[in-house]
Amino acid sequence: MEQVSSTGRPVQITVMNGYNLKCFKGDIPVTFIRAEFNQVVLGDSAKITVSPEGTAKYNFTSSFEFSPEGGITLDDLAHKPVFLTMTEVLPKEKKQKDEKTLIVGQAVVDLLPLVEGESSFEKMVPVHPVPGSPLESLQSGVKQCSLQVKVFVTEPILTAAQTLGGNLLKVTLEAAYSVPESFILAGPLQNYMVGLQVPSTGEKDFPILFKNGTLKLGGEKEPVPRPKKWPIANIVAPGASNIPDAFIVGGPYEEEEGELNHPEDREFRNQSECIKKRIIWDLESRHYLDPTAVVSFQKRIADCRFWPVEITRVPLITAPKVKAAKFDKTDDENQLSFHGVAYVNMVPLLYPGVKQIRGAFHVYPYLDSTVYEKTKCTFSLFRDTGHNLLQNNKTGGINSPLSKPATFKNLKEDKIQASSIKSQSSDTPLEIEPSLNHNTEGQQYVEAGTYIVLEIQLNKALVPKRMPEELARRVKEMIPPRPPLTRRTGGAQKAMSDYHMQIKNISRAILDEYHKMFGKQVATLGSDMNSETLEEQKCQLNYELNCSGKYFAFKEQLKHAVVKIVREKYLKTTSFESQEELQTFISELYVFLVDQMHVALNQILVREPQNLEHWLDYGAFCLLTKDNIKAQECFRKALSLNQNHIQSLLLCGVLAVLMENYEQAEIFFEDATCLEPTNVVAWTLLGLYYEIQNNDIRMEMAFHEAFKQLQTPITKQKSTGTVEYIEEGRKVESSLGPWGITNGSAVALKVEASAEPGDPLSIVHGVLEESSKPQSDSQEPILSVQSQDPNISQTLSNILIKEIPAKREISRCHDSPTFQHPPPSGVSQTPITIFMETIRFLMKFNAVQYVHRVLAHELLCPQGGPSCEYYLVLAQTHLLKKDFAKAEEYLQQAAQMDYLNPNVWGVKGHLYFLSGNYAEAKACYERTISFVVDASEMHFIFLRLGHIYLEEKEYEKAKKTYLQACKRSPSCLTWLGLGIACYRLEEITEAEDALSEANALNNCNVEVWAYLALVSLKAGRQLEAEQAYKYTMKLKLKDETLLKEIHTVQETVGFGNPAF
Repeated sequence: MEQVSSTGRPVQITVMNGYNLKCFKGDIPVTFIRAEFNQVVLGDSAKITVSPEGTAKYNFTSSFEFSPEGGITLDDLAHKPVFLTMTEVLPKEKKQKDEKTLIVGQAVVDLLPLVEGESSFEKMVPVHPVPGSPLESLQSGVKQCSLQVKVFVTEPILTAAQTLGGNLLKVTLEAAYSVPESFILAGPLQNYMVGLQVPSTGEKDFPILFKNGTLKLGGEKEPVPRPKKWPIANIVAPGASNIPDAFIVGGPYEEEEGELNHPEDREFRNQSECIKKRIIWDLESRHYLDPTAVVSFQKRIADCRFWPVEITRVPLITAPKVKAAKFDKTDDENQLSFHGVAYVNMVPLLYPGVKQIRGAFHVYPYLDSTVYEKTKCTFSLFRDTGHNLLQNNKTGGINSPLSKPATFKNLKEDKIQASSIKSQSSDTPLEIEPSLNHNTEGQQYVEAGTYIVLEIQLNKALVPKRMPEELARRVKEMIPPRPPLTRRTGGAQKAMSDYHMQIKNISRAILDEYHKMFGKQVATLGSDMNSETLEEQKCQLNYELNCSGKYFAFKEQLKHAVVKIVREKYLKTTSFESQEELQTFISELYVFLVDQMHVALNQILVREPQNLEHWLDYGAFCLLTKDNIKAQECFRKALSLNQNHIQSLLLCGVLAVLMENYEQAEIFFEDATCLEPTNVVAWTLLGLYYEIQNNDIRMEMAFHEAFKQLQTPITKQKSTGTVEYIEEGRKVESSLGPWGITNGSAVALKVEASAEPGDPLSIVHGVLEESSKPQSDSQEPILSVQSQDPNISQTLSNILIKEIPAKREISRCHDSPTFQHPPPSGVSQTPITIFMETIRFLMKFNAVQYVHRVLAHELLCPQGGPSCEYYLVLAQTHLLKKDFAKAEEYLQQAAQMDYLNPNVWGVKGHLYFLSGNYAEAKACYERTISFVVDASEMHFIFLRLGHIYLEEKEYEKAKKTYLQACKRSPSCLTWLGLGIACYRLEEITEAEDALSEANALNNCNVEVWAYLALVSLKAGRQLEAEQAYKYTMKLKLKDETLLKEIHTVQETVGFGNPAF
C-alpha cells in the first residue's frame, strides 16, 4: 500500500468488505481496490479472491494528509470525493507472461461529514459499473455490488471557532434554458462555462467554476428528481459522477427567489424547459467559508445586492499542442465568445433563517459599465484571468484509474489567480470581445430570452431565526384563573364587617410580603432609609405582587365583600333606569368604599404627590406636541423638586436655547457640568451652546472635556443613560423616543385647552389606557402628574382606584405618530462619539428640534460620520414631521449601513403603516419579529402587525401575534386584539377570557365592551349582553360597522338590546 506523507493530520480510508461481487469473467474472480483522491493514487489493496457468496475481505487502509497550510484544504474535502476503483485480475492464458486486468467498477466516498464536524463515519457505497463491465449485465432485481468503507481522523478537522463561525456554501448550477439558436450540436466541440466568485480567506476571492455543459435539443422536460453531479473530470464510471444523496428536486416557479417567478412567466418557462434548446450541467460545487469569510460574505451581500454570474463559450481543447503552461501565440481556439452575465440577488440570504435561494435569472450581455453599475464589480472571472482559466478544463479532476501514484503538490499553486487580460503564460493578450462597450454575441442571450437556473445553499443561515414559542396553548392557560362569584347572604352590618376584615387581611398579607422581602434591609438602615430607597422597595413589592399573581388574588378576595355591600347596604339587585342614576350610584359607592377603607386601616394611603419623573415624562410629551412653553413649565417644575437633578437641568437648558433665553441656558448647562463633571452630555450641550454664541475657544474646551470623559472608564451616570420613573409602582428604565414612551409602553396623553394657563394639571384630561392599579411586569406605565391641591391629588390605594376613561379607540393607537418606533437603543448601546450619546439623550426626551444641530456635528466628527444609527435618527425625525419620502430615503441609507438592524425594519414598518401601505408594513414587521435580537420597541410592532392581520382577515396569524404581545407586554389593547381574533375564529370561550382580561385592565375601552356584547350574545347570556351593550352605547362607540354587527346579532338571537 502506498501512502502520501506529509506533516498534517492523516485521513484514513479503510475498505473493509465487498458484497454481491458477481458476474465477473473468471470462475474464481480475483479483485483489488485502488484508492484515489485529488488526482493522486493513494494505494492498491492486496489481490483478494471473491468467495462463491460474492464477498471479499479487503481490509485495505489508505490515507492522505490534511494540511490546510499547503496541501489538502477544507475545500478539497468538501468538493472532492475519494474514488475506489475495483479491478479484476483475469486468469492467465497459456503462454501468457504478463497479468491482465479489467476495470469493473468505481465507488465514491463523499468526505463532507468530515467538514461538518465528524471525526469518523462508516457507510456502504455502491460500485458503479464502467462501460463494458460485466457488472452492467446485472438484472434490475439483483442487489448492486457495494463496498463497506470507514473514514477516520484522529480528531475533528474543524476547530471550535470554525464549527461555531464557519459555514459551508453549496452552489448548484442546473441548466441554461432558451439558449441562442446559434448554439448548434454540429461543428467544433464547445466548452460551455459558468462562473462566479465568493469571498475567501484573505483579500482575494475564490472562483467557483462549472465547465463542460451539455448542449441538448428540446423535446422533453428534464426529469426531477435527478442527481447532482461532481464538478470533476475523468470519472470512469458514469454512475460515480453522481453525488450520493444529493438531488435536484425542482419546485413551483412561484416559490423561487429569482426572476421569472410570476404567473405570467409560467408559459414561457414551460416552453423553454420543454421545447427549446438548453445547456445542462447539474453540477454542485462546495466551498467552505471560514469565520472571516462568512463575515466578508455577509458584508458583501449587504453592500452589493446583485452578484455577477458569468457564462461563456470556448472551443473545447481535446489535446494540448505545446508543453504545459505555454500556449501557442496564434492559437485562435481560445477566443472567448458569447460572454454573458446573470445578476443574482443575494439579499434573501440575509433574511432571518434563510439558508437557500433557488431561481431562474436572465442572462444579459457582459458589459463593463452595466456590470459595475449593478454589482460594483470591475473584475471579469473569464475575461481577466487569461489563458489559465480557459485552457484548464479539468479543474478538480482526478487521475484516470490507470494513472500512477504521485505525491501531493501545493494546491495553492493550482488555484486560479486574478490577472490582467494578457496571460502570464503567453506573449500576446488573449482575444476577448471586440469592444468592452459592445457585445453583439451576448445580445443574443437577451433576444433568445436565455436564463440560468441556479441554487445557492448554506449549511447555516447567515442570520439565525428566532424559534417561535409554543403558541398552540389555549388562551386560558395564559390568563390567571378567576373563580366565579358566589352568592352570599347576610345583613348590612355583616357586609361592612366582612369588607373591613378583607381590607385588614389584604393589608396584613402585603405587610408580610414586604417584611419577607425587605425586613433585613429595614433593620440595617433603620432611620437612615431615604425616600429613594422606599420608592425602590415599593416598586419591587408591586412587581412581586404582579408576577406572583397575588395582586389578582387580592382583587378577587375584595370583590365578594364589595358585592355584598351593594346588595345588603344599598339593596341594589336590579338594573338602573337611566345612565345618570348609574353614574350617581357608582360615585356614591366609590366614596363610601374609600372612606370605609380608611376606617379599616386608620390611615390614608396616597400616591406620592410630587414625583419628579412624572413631570419629565409630561414635559417630553409636550415637546412631542411642540408645546415648548408647557414643556419648559414641566421641566422647571421637576427642577424645583430637586435642584441637583442633572436631567432637569439639561432639559431646562435645552428649552432655554430653543426659546432663545441664552443667558439662562448657560447657567443651566454650566451648573450641570459643575454638579456632575463626568457627564458627557452636559459638556457636549454646553459646547453646542457656545457654538451658537460663536465662542469658539470655549466650544473647543467643552467638546474636549466631553471627549475626555467619554474615554474614561468611569461608569456613566444614570442621568444621561436612563430615565427612571414609576411604572405601575416599579422602577423602570424608560426610553422616550421621538414618538412617546417606549420600552413596552403604549401610553398616550390627550392635551385639551387649559382653563387656567398657570396650572399644568388643568390641561391634562386623563386619557390613559390603564388605570393606576398595579398590573403585570410589562404593563404600560401611567403618567400621573400630581398637584399639591388635595382636591386633585388621588387618595386611592393600588386596589381601590378609579379607572380614568380612555378617550380613544384601538385605532387611535395604530394611527397616532405617538406610537412610533423609539431610538435604536437596543442594538448599539455604546456610543462612539460624544454627539451620538447626546443625540440619544435628546431623542429620549423628544427634543427633536435640537437634534439636527447635533447630527451635523456627528456627520463631521472624525470618529463619527454616517452610520446606521445616524440615518435612523434622521428618518425618525422626518417621520415625525410626516415627511415620508425623506424618511424612506434615510431608512434606505440605514439599511445599507446595517442591513440586519431590527430597528431599521421596525421603523420601516411604521413608515409604511402610517403611509397606508399595509402590505409593505406587514413584510417589515414580520421580518423584525423574526430577528434573534429584538428591536428597541416590540410592543407597537406586535400591535400594528396584529391590526394588519385583522384588517386582512388573517385571524389565525392575528391570534398568534397578539398572543406574543400578551406574553411580552400585556395591555388592554393586546388582550382586545386577541379577543377579536378569537371571536372571528369562533373560539367564543377564549375570546371571552381575553376580553375579560382587557376589561379588567381598562373598563372604559368601548371596543372591549362592544365585543363583550357580541360574545355574550353568541353565548346566549342575555343579562351580560344587555349590560355590555349599555356600556357600549354609554361610551359612544364610533365604529358604525361594529355597531351594525351588534344590532344584526341582536336581531338574530332576539335579545341584547333593552330598547326592543
